[in-house]
Parts: sequence; structure tokens; C-alpha cells
Amino acid sequence: MRKVTSRLLFGIAAVAFTATLTSAGRNDGVITKENGMTVINTTELTRDVKGFKGGTPVKIFIKKDKIVKVEALPNRETPKFFEMVKPMLKYWEGKKVSKAIKNEPDAVTGATYSSDAIMKNVQIGLEYYNAHK
Repeated sequence: MRKVTSRLLFGIAAVAFTATLTSAGRNDGVITKENGMTVINTTELTRDVKGFKGGTPVKIFIKKDKIVKVEALPNRETPKFFEMVKPMLKYWEGKKVSKAIKNEPDAVTGATYSSDAIMKNVQIGLEYYNAHK
């Protein structure tokens, strides 16, 4: 009886997960349009990705499959250290999405948690874009 119950629960969980993935798309608030660009907001996508003091979401602006800019969204990181990370956001500008997913800048010394979290946010955002464009 236990095997049947756990298989049933696993099956229900798998169906629910699949439904969540397939229902995600342009109306989920993650992907929007702004000034002729596709914008990926990683706030909801990366709730589990943390910098030193919490989430470090970004907006990724994409046009013709190239990254126009990456913008940091409000976060609780220490301003002094987060300022050290901001120049990293320019790393992705002008890169094709397919190449940017595979490459990432070096972490910023002294702000490793924040820079690692920014890189993870960008990667997850670009993967989401690829899956839903």
C-alpha cells in the first residue's frame, strides 16, 4: 500500500510541476516588452538565489537575440560592496544570448557572494528567455 501511495503522490507532483512549466510564458510577469525589447525580470525566477544579504534580481533587456543591458533591481546587499559589482553588469552587453549563457565574468574580489548571485540571475534569466521566446 505504501508503494502505491508514494507512486501516486510522485505522479501528482510530477503532473503539477509539468503544468507549472508549461503554463509559464509571456503572461507570467517574467517576460515583458519595453521599448521594442524583450525584458526578463528574474525576481520570481531566482527566489532561491542569494547574495550576501538576500536576493539580487536583475532585468535583462534583449533585442534581436542580443543583450542590450543588464540592470540591477532593488536588493538588500551592502551598498558599498554592491557598487563594486555594478560594473560587471556591462559584461553581457552586446553579446548574443546563446554565447552569454555559456560565458560569465570573473567574480569581483571582496563581493563574491553578490557577484556570484548576479551571474546566476543572468544565467537563469537567459535560459528562461531561450525556453520561452
